[in-house]
Amino acid sequence: MKKLLYLLLIIIVPLAFTACRKSFLEVVPLGSQVATTTADYDKLMNSPVFYLDRFAGGWQEVALMEDDLAAEDGLFGTVSQHMTRLFQWQDVVYYPNDAYQRPPLLLQSLTSRQYQLNKIINEVLTSTEGTDLQRKSIRAEARATRAWSNFQLINLYAKPYVAATAGTDPGFPIITQADVSVNNFKRGTVQEMYDFIIRDLTEAIPDLPVNPIIRTRMSKAAAEGILGKIYLFMGRYNDALPLLNAAFNDLGTSSVKLYDYNQTLGTGGAFLPINRNIGPTNGPGNSFTDLTESVLFKLYYNGGFNGNMYGNNGLVLTPQAAALFDTSDLRLQLYTDKNPDGSPNAGGRLRKYGIQYSRYGLELSELYLLRAECRARLNDLTGAVSDVEALRTHRMPAASAAVPGTVAADRTALVKFIIDERIREFAMEGYRWFDMRRLSVDPLFAGITFTHTLYMKDGSTTVYTLRQPDRLVMQLPYNFLQYNPDMPNNP
Repeated sequence: MKKLLYLLLIIIVPLAFTACRKSFLEVVPLGSQVATTTADYDKLMNSPVFYLDRFAGGWQEVALMEDDLAAEDGLFGTVSQHMTRLFQWQDVVYYPNDAYQRPPLLLQSLTSRQYQLNKIINEVLTSTEGTDLQRKSIRAEARATRAWSNFQLINLYAKPYVAATAGTDPGFPIITQADVSVNNFKRGTVQEMYDFIIRDLTEAIPDLPVNPIIRTRMSKAAAEGILGKIYLFMGRYNDALPLLNAAFNDLGTSSVKLYDYNQTLGTGGAFLPINRNIGPTNGPGNSFTDLTESVLFKLYYNGGFNGNMYGNNGLVLTPQAAALFDTSDLRLQLYTDKNPDGSPNAGGRLRKYGIQYSRYGLELSELYLLRAECRARLNDLTGAVSDVEALRTHRMPAASAAVPGTVAADRTALVKFIIDERIREFAMEGYRWFDMRRLSVDPLFAGITFTHTLYMKDGSTTVYTLRQPDRLVMQLPYNFLQYNPDMPNNP
C-alpha cells in the first residue's frame, strides 16, 4: 500500500504543480468575475436594473404625491404606512424604527445603480478586445443613464430649478466614484447638479447609436429628448426645442410609434377584451415587455400592493382631473367606476385599472407634449397645436381631437391645455409630481396649490394641502443621513 501511495504521489504531484503554474492563478472564483473586456462592460449595460422594476415599483412613491389622485377610506391606508405618509405629504416618511428599515425604493435603486454606471464610465475606455467606437458608445450610454438617474434624484430631494437661486439651493450629492466605501458626501447646489447632468448628456449624445442593438438601451434620440425635457423644465425653451426636434429626426428609422386607440380599443382591437379586474387585457399597461411607444424604456410596477411598501389600493382619479376628459376620449377605458371587489364606487369616482405597469423613461406621447409645450411657450402656436393634435388623434375620434379654437389662438391658454393633456395622458403614474414642482415656480401658474382628498365611508372628506415650498422636496431618510452625518437635511 505504501509503495502504491508513493507511486501515485510521484505521478500526481508534478502534474498538479504544472497545472497550477499554467492555470490556477487564471481561474476566476465563482461570483468574482471582473469586467475586463469591452464585451464585459457591454453586458453590464444590459442589466435589467437599468430599466425594469417589475415587482417593486419605486416610482409609485412619486405617483402617491401627485395631485390628480384622491383616495377611498377603507381601501387606502390599510396597505402601508408609507402610502399614507406620502399621500398626506408628511414631513417624515421613513422612520428608523419602521418595519421596513431601509431607504425609499426609488432612492435605493437610483443610488445603487450609480456604482455600476460609474464603474463602466471610469473603466470601459481601457477595456480590451474592443474598438474605440464600441468603448465610446458604451461609455456614452452609461453617462446618459447616469444623467437620467440624477434628474430623478434632484426632483425628489432638492428645490425646483430657479435660475436666480439654483447656485445656492442645496442639491443632491454628485457621485462619480465606483467605490462603496466612500461616504460623507457633500450636497453641492442645484445648479451644480444640473450642470453635471447637462454635461453628461451633451458629451454622450455624439457617441450614442441612433438605433441601439437592444431597445432597452439608450439611444441618441432618447438622450436628446431627455436633455430637451431638462432644458424645458429649467425654462430654457430656446435650448430645448432644437434637441426635441433632433429626437424626432433620429426616431425616423426606429420602430417607436404611437398606438391608435381608435383601432386597438375598437371592435376586435388588439387591446381587447376588457377584463373587469385589469381593464384592456392586452394593452401595454398590462404587459411589462411592450416597448412600442417607448423612446427610453423604463418600467415600474403600478398595480395593487405587492409587498413593495406601496401600491395603488384605494386610489381614484380626482373629480377635477376626470372633468378634463372628453366623454369620447378612449383613455377613459383605462379607468373603471367599480371598486376592486366589483362593487360600484359610491361617488362614481374612477379607478385607473388598465395600468399595472407604468413607463417612466421617455414615451413618444410625452415627446410630442414636450415639444408642443416648448413651441407654445416660444409663441409657435401652430406648431404646438400640430404636436398636441398628433397625440390626440391617436387617443380619441378625429372629431374630438382638435384643440378648441379659442385655446389654439391664445399662448397662455394653449400652454395650460398642454399641461392638462399631460394629466389626461399620464394621470396617476407619477409624471404630475415633476410638473407640480416646476409649475409652482412658473409665473403662468402663480398661486397654484395642491391638495389630496380622502373620501370617508360616511360621505365626509378629509383634505390635505401640500405645504409649499417645503413639501415639494422630500426629506433625506434617516438611513441615508446615518452614513453622511454632516449632510444637512431638507426642512
